[in-house]
Amino acid sequence: MIAANNVTLRIGKKALFEDVNIKFTEGNCYGLIGANGAGKSTFLKILSGQLETTNGDITITPGQRLSFLQQDHFKYDAYTVLDTVIMGNARLYEIMKEKELIYAKEDFTEDDGIRASELEAEFAEMDGWNAESDAEQLLNGLGIPNDVHYAQMADLTGSEKVKVLLAQALFGSPDILLLDEPTNHLDLDAIAWLEEFLINFPNTVIVVSHDRYFLNKVCTHTADIDYGKIQLYAGNYDFWFESSQLIVKQMKEANKKKEEKIKELQDFISRFSANASKSKQATSRKKALEKIQLDEIRPSSRKYPYIDFRPNREIGNEVLMVENLSKTIDGVKILDNISFTLSREDKVAFVGGNELAKTTLFKILVGEMEPDSGTYKWGVTTSQTYFPKDNTKEFDNDLVIADWLTQYSEIKDVTYVRGFLGRMLFAGEDGVKKVKVLSGGEKVRCLLSKMMISGANILILDEPTNHLDMESITALNNGLIKFPGVLLFASHDHQFVQTIANRIMEIMPNGSMIDKNTSYDEYLASDEMARKRQVYLMEEEDN
Repeated sequence: MIAANNVTLRIGKKALFEDVNIKFTEGNCYGLIGANGAGKSTFLKILSGQLETTNGDITITPGQRLSFLQQDHFKYDAYTVLDTVIMGNARLYEIMKEKELIYAKEDFTEDDGIRASELEAEFAEMDGWNAESDAEQLLNGLGIPNDVHYAQMADLTGSEKVKVLLAQALFGSPDILLLDEPTNHLDLDAIAWLEEFLINFPNTVIVVSHDRYFLNKVCTHTADIDYGKIQLYAGNYDFWFESSQLIVKQMKEANKKKEEKIKELQDFISRFSANASKSKQATSRKKALEKIQLDEIRPSSRKYPYIDFRPNREIGNEVLMVENLSKTIDGVKILDNISFTLSREDKVAFVGGNELAKTTLFKILVGEMEPDSGTYKWGVTTSQTYFPKDNTKEFDNDLVIADWLTQYSEIKDVTYVRGFLGRMLFAGEDGVKKVKVLSGGEKVRCLLSKMMISGANILILDEPTNHLDMESITALNNGLIKFPGVLLFASHDHQFVQTIANRIMEIMPNGSMIDKNTSYDEYLASDEMARKRQVYLMEEEDN
């Protein structure tokens, strides 16, 4: 059990949290939710002891071990992958290293023998003999192959480091597990594995995530941060949403009845207060009026952008034809004879773990990269706009937001352009902020403004939900569902993919592709997908 007792955190004059009291108990998984800036990550740091409170304290059941997902991807560059995972249990790792030093001594003394015996007993009690195999099992589950387990962390890619640090947090079955955005940079297979791990995890979990499907799948409770307070709900994210909306609705209905009663009493008092025969009743009603109090309904701090993609032109029957596209990068075949044809009703999700292949295909289709062989042809009625995964180049300039967006608009009117910015929550002085200083989420909203103002009838989006808060993801999700044009997109957000796509394409690690006209859930359950994956794995083993 871990609890916050009257916790207050002030940053300058602002109170981020005020007298927060909440208890997280064993066997439950808590989803910590709230708008961007509400303090989700900050609260996890308070719970983990990385951040001191202004007032109040955190209590943990004596003897329980707390583990949290490290955010510094370079912290363990001097260590091997396997050592990094085992370091998730600091005491066990200390024992292992002290044992190694003692047994490496040339002049092994009697005191060394006694100390080694003590360490061996503690090591056995902590199930140390299974430490390496347990660490390997976690790494394999997250998609880190055996040949990487003894590599240096410094040699890993960014996404591989994320998986290793996640394995570190999970290692050794900690009593309290704190996870800040654990699904970021994970492929869908790794996310599915993590979901099953947490569903079966017997101890306390507190997780921050923008993945609604993930929260719905793993959470037993939801802790909602709003205006410096934390309200606990029993149930997952969808249950919280329905419950919170219902509570507000009930409060509004109760207030409406109270207001009607107040008006009735006020009318009676004004009519009969001067009437001697009715004065007693008027006095009684005055007392009743004083007792009626309206419920305070404080508006949520959450803000939803308005995302609406409206094509300037309807698409004809010819959309896109791709024939035998191939691409090799650094000696590795990324795309191998990819062919497909799009129709005007297609909303295509590109899924699977081959991240580079998806990005490469998108870049080829928008003309940013040339294929080694093969062709593609867009229909004459199509117009495309592209959301890149890496948006660094887009914002490497000194333009303010309004000027940045104006350059992509056919209509140069300031009011027109600011209308699009306003929909994306850039109001007033935000329009004169320089784009180079924007946060990750603000840059994504800028790019979505650019896509909306383009009037394109083909949208190509490479991981558009990265850096967005839950409210923006929901707005984007709904906007793409309503979009009447053609979509090609890649996303790790299960609910996003399931609710938007009517066609699934998965580029396999060898560059080949599975293409099915189906929903994402149906695709995952399909026999064909399982069979083709098995064929690929068998081919890899033979090689």
